[in-house]
Amino acid sequence: MNETLKRAISGAVYIVLLLASILYSTESFFILFGLFLLIAAYEFSSLVQINKIASLFISVIAYSSITYLLFNKIHLSKNFDITLSIATLFISIKCIYFLFENKKGKLDSISKYIYLFGYIILPFLIIAKIPFGLKGYNPKIIIGIFILIWTNDTFAYIVGKSIGRHKLFERISPKKTIEGFVGGVVFAMIAGYLISKFYIKASPKFSDQSIIIWTTIALIVGVFGTIGDLVESKFKRIAGVKDSGKIMPGHGGILDRLDSVIFVAPYIFLFYQILNYVTFS
Repeated sequence: MNETLKRAISGAVYIVLLLASILYSTESFFILFGLFLLIAAYEFSSLVQINKIASLFISVIAYSSITYLLFNKIHLSKNFDITLSIATLFISIKCIYFLFENKKGKLDSISKYIYLFGYIILPFLIIAKIPFGLKGYNPKIIIGIFILIWTNDTFAYIVGKSIGRHKLFERISPKKTIEGFVGGVVFAMIAGYLISKFYIKASPKFSDQSIIIWTTIALIVGVFGTIGDLVESKFKRIAGVKDSGKIMPGHGGILDRLDSVIFVAPYIFLFYQILNYVTFS
């Protein structure tokens, strides 16, 4: 089969499965992202060479615990969300430091498990929490975030391919350009504006607030989504592989598809926490 056709079919199946599961029910959303977590944990374990059974066991315990609480509407204190945010962001910052490190040596065992927990597992727990607001499960929130990520990725590629001249981080990802990065962020923010106006459909009273929120989320997606992609590229470079897995023909592994969203999720979640203390005039 033609490689382009294979990639197109694989991508289409992924998008249809993703949207259908998010929209169908809370249960299907939890199941799909639970499967994504297990596959991503398995792929990451292969990249950094740690025990796969232990990684899957930790993932199952952590994810099943958080989804049980969400499904049964058992609300923990705000301190839990803040603690979850701080723990994940701490390791996210460690990932950024790791990205800029020039050392070529392999990771030590403790660091590998820290990255597994904070770079893979905790972000999936946060993704599971993001669509749940005061009124329960809202699939539009998570779909909106994916639309922003796809917009950022698509236009970063188009702009970079068309006018990209200056390399963004050549040592890790030779094809990424500064022009592509800026183009992706700009178009993501445009998409954020359109999402707030036509998809979320906030009431007139809160329409300006919705625009601010979604364009800010788009900015977060553009910046940290790109960093997330670079971080995963660094892990793959150390492992000496092109893709994290082979589950998606033409695209690689689940981690290759979700590297942006798992890195972005903690920052969006933190933004949500900040919104709880902000009033719009």
